[in-house]
Amino acid sequence: MPSKTGKVYLVGGGPGDPGLISLKGLECLRKADFILYDGLVNPLLLRHTSAQAERTARADSSGKRTLQQEQINQRLISEAKLGKTVVRLKGGDPYIFGRGSEEAEALAAENIEFEVVPGITAATAAAEYAGFSLTHRDYASAVCLITGHEDPTKPSTALDYNLLAKFPGTLVFYMGLHRLPEIAEALISEGMSASIPAAIITKASTPFQRVVTDELAKLPDRVSKEELSPPSLIIVGECVRMRERIHWFENKPLIGKRIGITRPSGQAEPQIQMAVSLGADPVLMPLIEITKPESHAELDQKIQSLNDYEWILFTSANGVQHFFERVWELGLDSRLLNRIKIACIGSSTAESLEAYRLRADLIPDDYCSESLAEALIKTKPEKPVLWARANRGRDVISTQLKTAGIQLDEVITYHHQDATKLTEQTQHLVETGQLDWIGLSSPAIARQLAKLIPEQARQYLGNKIKLAAISPITAQAAEETGLPITAIATEFTWEGIFDAIQKASK
Repeated sequence: MPSKTGKVYLVGGGPGDPGLISLKGLECLRKADFILYDGLVNPLLLRHTSAQAERTARADSSGKRTLQQEQINQRLISEAKLGKTVVRLKGGDPYIFGRGSEEAEALAAENIEFEVVPGITAATAAAEYAGFSLTHRDYASAVCLITGHEDPTKPSTALDYNLLAKFPGTLVFYMGLHRLPEIAEALISEGMSASIPAAIITKASTPFQRVVTDELAKLPDRVSKEELSPPSLIIVGECVRMRERIHWFENKPLIGKRIGITRPSGQAEPQIQMAVSLGADPVLMPLIEITKPESHAELDQKIQSLNDYEWILFTSANGVQHFFERVWELGLDSRLLNRIKIACIGSSTAESLEAYRLRADLIPDDYCSESLAEALIKTKPEKPVLWARANRGRDVISTQLKTAGIQLDEVITYHHQDATKLTEQTQHLVETGQLDWIGLSSPAIARQLAKLIPEQARQYLGNKIKLAAISPITAQAAEETGLPITAIATEFTWEGIFDAIQKASK
């Protein structure tokens, strides 16, 4: 048994948008040994941690209770007593209708050290992502936060609807979707105007946010005709009128689209951020993984003899990263390249050199192997050329350079390894046609998707599930395996993939 008890952090993860967690919250995730996260937390936040993580929803999708609060409290206590740094990751704010204070009391009773990291609560995020301000000089100088789902064991409601109906500001009801008719009726019966603006917001700040507005008396009927599901907030007040003028979130070009990101694990952060910024829901579905070679003997020999070469070629950011990692491991650094010129297949590969304060000497206009080989041939190298590459891939560069009489040496800096299966979540989304797009960024990835995609999902390809290829070559590889391509990037990067998806989605 460890001699020292661990510490627990009660962290607010925000209402849904993974970018709304605080810097301190991220620090906690990065240093955690164990994480308990609730059902309202965006799982994308877990990409910031290597800790063991478990979901602890207190109810399933039908509302049936599956985990008692006392069980959650005891799990936090037992993990902390094992000496671990524990994070209790909660949707929104830990204390605002989050029962975090109950967890804090349980920890305090056991003399377990804890800290609370506040989060953006759903009320403020929901209103601002829906397009109105809870307070405004013309509409409201006060806000009242109310639960729409009280403890069912209470003998009667603790809410005074007479006072609420006369409240001089904005009312926000948490968790009130299924009680909207009763809430509206109670407010109106106590004297609130039936025509006051009201809104219900579900899945706030996520790509699947829905907003329905109307007069308070009419809102329940409007909502009954919509297919809405929790989490939800009801907002009542004049501030709702602002939505017509300043809504912004739903204007994002890919709002509500689920997009499969097929990049290797740990390398998809730029694409995740890109998808989120466009309003899409990124679904991580790595189809290949990147690993180190079993032996570095050949690579080490090439590094030690770099002065023998006129050019070094990089055809991926992975090649750059693994090459320079090995240079560093050998006790060397980028000064080793002071007499060699660098060619990169495209802008993304060239940008990866910046971490080593290096600039590419050659980037072809078209980001493909053919163009890189043609551009290099035009330089008429007099000394050999070194290609730092993966263990597999197209041999166009090798063929073209050797045909032109250029001596080319190839060295394996990293390995491509095929994924053996889709994750359970991705499998379900594909089988049920709930992915809108899948981005394919190489022929190898396209071929691997063809191998792993479930047979029952093929009926959705090209209609419900569309495929976007990074280049005509990738599109050709996909079509050769029977995968229909809807969009092809004109710039052969992931930015180009997203641009192609946007154009095809209009």
